[in-house]
Amino acid sequence: MPRLHSQKRRFQKEKQLDGKKRVAIAIPASIVSDTPHLREKTAKIGYIARAAAIFRVDEIIVYADNLKANQKRDLEFVSLLLRYLETPQYLRKRLFELKPELQFAGILPPLRTPHHPQQGKSRVLKVGDYREGVITSKTENSAQVDIGVEKTAVLRNYQGELNQRITFKIIKAKTDQIEVQEASKAEVAEYWGYAVSVEARPFRNWIEDRKFDLAVGTSKLAPRFQGLASALASRWHKANRILLLFGAPARGLFDIAEDEGVRLEALVDFVLNTVPDQGTETVRTEEALLATLAIFNEHFTI
Repeated sequence: MPRLHSQKRRFQKEKQLDGKKRVAIAIPASIVSDTPHLREKTAKIGYIARAAAIFRVDEIIVYADNLKANQKRDLEFVSLLLRYLETPQYLRKRLFELKPELQFAGILPPLRTPHHPQQGKSRVLKVGDYREGVITSKTENSAQVDIGVEKTAVLRNYQGELNQRITFKIIKAKTDQIEVQEASKAEVAEYWGYAVSVEARPFRNWIEDRKFDLAVGTSKLAPRFQGLASALASRWHKANRILLLFGAPARGLFDIAEDEGVRLEALVDFVLNTVPDQGTETVRTEEALLATLAIFNEHFTI
């Protein structure tokens, strides 16, 4: 299986190297608690992954929103589905074991991001292209890499482990041999997917430890976005590491923070309402996520 913490570390390292603005979203483990059937739970996670990919989110944090309950199963389920969806289709069988939680993976929508290429023929490869790949075998001097075409590519001087997912750059694309070199995700100009991380710690611990330049919470109890747009814009343009935080189906961020004995306003820089005057009793987390990302994308460019 993909190594969750190594994926998180890769994301953190790259965001320090290239100086680009990085946006993380945090969703609760209980986001699937109001959905009884595994098929519908799976579909909901697909909706979230698509929203994240559409608006070029760099990291999805799945957090424990009820410390009095054992949410380990929900944390693992949500993160598993998100990682499965982010992985290019041609690598999924290599990286994921058959699990009951993936029973309805077939209904998940394709992300259609640049790192999920539709073409699986070596003839379409060009020098300078990037592909996600997995080390399938190695010798003393080289390794074979599955990059999603009909033949494996060659990687010189690889000293790592087998079955590692790595970003590669094509450096030779001749018909008789494909050769690649390891690349950083930060090198790729296009959107190259999101990392997934899990936080089972209390709110205050992980938000403070991650030291975001700007943290924004969303709530129907907060002031309207329009009233805070100017102040938020000033902070947004100066920030490199941004967190957008979303509440749970049954409890909002104010409730979650109160249960942990902390004021939400003390943890984040802004709390705002991106769906004011809602016509329904509740706005689901995945709906608030899509609405918020659309608004921020239009106003600030994510």
